Amino acid sequence: MTSQTPIDRRSCLRGLGVTLALPFMDSLGWAAGEAPAKPPVRLGFMYMPHGVIMDQFWPASPESYLESPPPALESLQPVLDQCLVMKGIAGVPISPFNGAPHALELSTWLTARLPDVDTRSRVNIAISADQIMANYVGAHTSLPSLELATMPQTHKENQEGLHEAYYSHCSYRSPTQPVPAEIDPRNVLNRLFGKRGESGRVTKANPLDRQMLDRVLGGARDLRRTLAKSDQQKLDEYLDSVRAVERRIAAIEFRQKQAALEKAGIRSTHRGDSPTVEVKIPEGDKRSEYMQVMCDLTVLAFQTDTTRVSTYIGSTPNGVAYPELGFTDKHHSQTHHNNREEMVRKVAAITKFNVDQFAYMVKKMHSLKEGDGTLLDNCIMMWGSGLEDGNKHRRENLPFVVAGKGGGSIATGRFLPNTKGNQGDLLTTLLSCAGVPLDRPIGIATKQITEIRA
Repeated sequence: MTSQTPIDRRSCLRGLGVTLALPFMDSLGWAAGEAPAKPPVRLGFMYMPHGVIMDQFWPASPESYLESPPPALESLQPVLDQCLVMKGIAGVPISPFNGAPHALELSTWLTARLPDVDTRSRVNIAISADQIMANYVGAHTSLPSLELATMPQTHKENQEGLHEAYYSHCSYRSPTQPVPAEIDPRNVLNRLFGKRGESGRVTKANPLDRQMLDRVLGGARDLRRTLAKSDQQKLDEYLDSVRAVERRIAAIEFRQKQAALEKAGIRSTHRGDSPTVEVKIPEGDKRSEYMQVMCDLTVLAFQTDTTRVSTYIGSTPNGVAYPELGFTDKHHSQTHHNNREEMVRKVAAITKFNVDQFAYMVKKMHSLKEGDGTLLDNCIMMWGSGLEDGNKHRRENLPFVVAGKGGGSIATGRFLPNTKGNQGDLLTTLLSCAGVPLDRPIGIATKQITEIRA
């Protein structure tokens, strides 16, 4: 007979120095000694630069939102009832930095504040919304927050004399401390499932290989016998996800090694002949595969309560291309389209591509049962951009999509065409919905946007 005795929420699968945290199950409490409880709220952000083609992004009306979404949002249609789209959120006015639209579109996105005008050459802005959340809930998880990016944060430019970090960072631990993002999915996997001490903290970046992972997963058989039938199914689905992510990362790494060998004029038929090559995103490779692996890792991190805060910079304002879409033009160059049809088409395709990756993650969260609902029910996932329109660098009406009900605090399934508020108002409201008490509004905020709430 299957035992349904509550198990310590911090129970993990261990072996050979590798630790696999467990997802929420009815047999588990969220803290040692607790009976099963309501899952916590997680907060995630996913970013795309350069704005959108407005008539391709905004729904035609609140009435047609669910049944006839605009082209950019079509991939979200199966979960649009779990999403909230808001039109009318103003960005931070950038004066006196009018010549630095790209230095500020990402750096102000989660801070809702301009850099200090008197210290332009060094970082001095504000703590970001994700780190405010991390400070409040981070002590309850192995990782206070998880910062991911698709591209290296190495862009060098100094618009208006501003520090180069403003181009590629959205997370700030303090006004003067940008938080670096991880671009190598293998390193992210190691952080999530590395060697942990008695306190549960990661004590060593412990590289995983498939043999070690299989041995740890093999230990799940003993745990499985102690779980209720519904939890056995959840455990099986979770372990399958871990294996699938490992396989996808291994495939990416293998292709990178082969590409490096071919570039060097070496053809290898022996596995041992391949040198260690850093995992990067070459312009000719499939960006969607990398982004989806990073999305999978975010889902695993939330599902296992390894962290409750995540940011993912899908790309930065430094001219990335999307050859997977059938053209090699740089994103930034196409945004200055002056309404030329072909360039507009390419920008719209890039926007749809980025929303598609967000939809991939959100749909996966919606498919995972947690407590009385789904993982997505207990998340707040915000996708957006730091510009409204890349052609003219407008910021008066930033594009945002919020997915997830935040544990019941957000009323989804709606398009709000006349939202009144700014970027800081939105961030302040989302943190409040996530249960974070604030002693002051974020950035330029003056209020909460009450129509978001359930």
